[in-house]
Amino acid sequence: MEILYYTTASGNSPVRKFVEGLSQSLQEDFLLALDRLGQGETLSMPLSKPLFNIALGLHELRFKERRSIYRVFYFIKRGDAIYLVHTMQKKTETIPDKDRRLILRRLKEI
Repeated sequence: MEILYYTTASGNSPVRKFVEGLSQSLQEDFLLALDRLGQGETLSMPLSKPLFNIALGLHELRFKERRSIYRVFYFIKRGDAIYLVHTMQKKTETIPDKDRRLILRRLKEI
């Protein structure tokens, strides 16, 4: 399945930029997870978690390095592609409302 990065109207990819700022080790973990997703593998905890409470088809990739926890939110559009729509460094168990709204707005755009 094709994997696509969310891109703004001006051509920027906030997800790609965020990932490029991660350590080499985390980037390798991320790319390995993307490869598995692209081959159609269903990822599960602790690496991936479905977020059906926000949107059907939305999941988060979960990465941890020392005390930092990172999330990459992706949307599986069956028969189409996997869209990487948002990223964040998470400090709590919940997703802040502003991030939820941004994710939902980006999902409407794809």
